[in-house]
Amino acid sequence: MYPKTREIITKKRLEQVYPGVTLGFLTQEAEAFYAMGKAAVLPFEEQMTMDKRFDVASLTKVVCTTTVLLRLWEQGEICWDEPLRRYLPEFADESITLRHLLTHTSALRTWIPNRDQLNGAELRQAYLKMHAEADLGETVLYTDAGTILLGFMLEALYQQDVITVFQEQVLDPLGMYHSGFLPELSERKEIVPTEKTSTGVLRGVTHDPKARVLGPHAGNAGLFSDLGDLARFSRMYLQHGVSASGEQFLQEATIAELLQDQTPLKNGNRSLGWDLRPGKSDCPALFHTGYTGTFLLLDVAAQEAMIFLSNRLHPTDEREAYLKERDEIIACYQKERGVKS
Repeated sequence: MYPKTREIITKKRLEQVYPGVTLGFLTQEAEAFYAMGKAAVLPFEEQMTMDKRFDVASLTKVVCTTTVLLRLWEQGEICWDEPLRRYLPEFADESITLRHLLTHTSALRTWIPNRDQLNGAELRQAYLKMHAEADLGETVLYTDAGTILLGFMLEALYQQDVITVFQEQVLDPLGMYHSGFLPELSERKEIVPTEKTSTGVLRGVTHDPKARVLGPHAGNAGLFSDLGDLARFSRMYLQHGVSASGEQFLQEATIAELLQDQTPLKNGNRSLGWDLRPGKSDCPALFHTGYTGTFLLLDVAAQEAMIFLSNRLHPTDEREAYLKERDEIIACYQKERGVKS
């Protein structure tokens, strides 16, 4: 399936930009999964297999945080245009809404002095003190701060650690049993390693430094998942909210709403949690990336999806080279399936 896209990944990019990849294509009629290259090169080489789990980084935002919020919205528990402070009274700013945070239009002043020296409680307090700049709602500027704050809000609403909320509200109901947070030592050998640090190679340890410090309270990153589980998640979207078990997990109208620009000025080309990319029809596709070398592209109207999981941080971070290659891979996939640029 999509041989030109696979050729780009295998012939030109593999081992130059990332050691290995697991790749999934979904269509209305079929699905195809592939494992390519190496899962690890340090401290020794391991071949990639389709059951390997990855630190999917910011895919946590759409798989977990956004999904829980959508279900709360369907239940009438939250409103997108209400201030975050209504649901999280500890938050200082009264002007920033849930929509601002989900569409990255919050204009948050995100610089935290000595951030890397703070513990979890101190980092939480720093986020709660953030406030919007003058251009609130006027521009799209991607930041982790929004989903970190929304994670704190979910903890206030559910009175549980946010990773417990994600497990109970998303992963378990969707049958994503190979996905989770804060893996035990015994699980880490099945997880693809990321970056080499001064203390060794990270394996089964959250790469994002903020999420690593926040631990069970991080809504921006920290999910470990595999190709099969992300296919289950993606298929639910392609089936207009119906899960593999036949449950209407998200309402069809909710999925339809996500295919609209949700920014306050209607010109940001972003939905709630998701980026919007060209789709096969007049409807856009949903798109999101993860810093560790992952992305999802879900074309709901066409019932087609691409799942890309790489270990591009292993053993070093070559971000600019990866971004160039990633954009070429996506462009090839879009062209191969007949999407007009």
